[in-house]
Amino acid sequence: MSEHQTALVTGGASGIGRAAVERFLAAGWSVMIADFNADSGAAMLDDCKTRFGAGDCRAAFIRVDVSSEADMQTAIARTTASFGRLDCMINNAGIGGAFGPVTDLDVADWDYTFAVLVRGVFLGTKHAARAMKAQGTGGAIVNTASIAGLAGGIGPQAYSAAKAAVISFTKTTAVELAPHNIRVNAVSPGVITTPLVETGRADVASVMAPLQPWPAPGMPDDVARVIEFLAGDGARFMTGENIVIDGGLMASGPRLGDAIGGDPASRGLTGVNRGSTGLGHVVTKLTED
Repeated sequence: MSEHQTALVTGGASGIGRAAVERFLAAGWSVMIADFNADSGAAMLDDCKTRFGAGDCRAAFIRVDVSSEADMQTAIARTTASFGRLDCMINNAGIGGAFGPVTDLDVADWDYTFAVLVRGVFLGTKHAARAMKAQGTGGAIVNTASIAGLAGGIGPQAYSAAKAAVISFTKTTAVELAPHNIRVNAVSPGVITTPLVETGRADVASVMAPLQPWPAPGMPDDVARVIEFLAGDGARFMTGENIVIDGGLMASGPRLGDAIGGDPASRGLTGVNRGSTGLGHVVTKLTED
């Protein structure tokens, strides 16, 4: 990535957003860290200055409520005023949102969830695209979705529906903004070790071990690496995509084989099941070398 390009990262003071900020700064970008939590944002900025050097750290912090259009307009205006341009908008701010039986969900909690997770992405995209079009140099927008938006049973109803909306919004805006050389992509993390997931009620790595094929737990930097790629020239022909980053969790599916008899390969068997064709099945027991 070329030096001194500029990114704005919402939810940039913790988790995936923090990891993305650190990656962009290490790559020579200027970064506006936007977060609702002013204390976390100030601490994050201090950490960046300590890590990269106060004189060399091209970072700033602004407190932002992503559901507020005025806040998002101000954040983008402050970014361009501070660093002269905006090359990448990372709509990453997130919350867990409303939860509970659908018959008992509070409407205000549902609306709050969508305000942060969907309206926030809309506003970030709207005003970032305006800035990028005015520059005439194109840019990249990366939205943080989730595997919860791809299947039921992964997250609460409001959160899952909101993330599905983010994936859809990513595709529609990618088509609209492509003529302006603005690429729009999404990342859908699986279970990543962040403050949003770590509730203290269970060890995340232990819970995921029997479910996730990849043997190591997902970390914020695993997602930040993909965000960095999507922001750069290596992804110049990619737009409208949703990249799943989940250690193979979605690829593994419901694992019905485990529930109804187990995977034959894991039991040392090979062969072919010919179903109801009337032809005989073939089952061979493998011998160990």
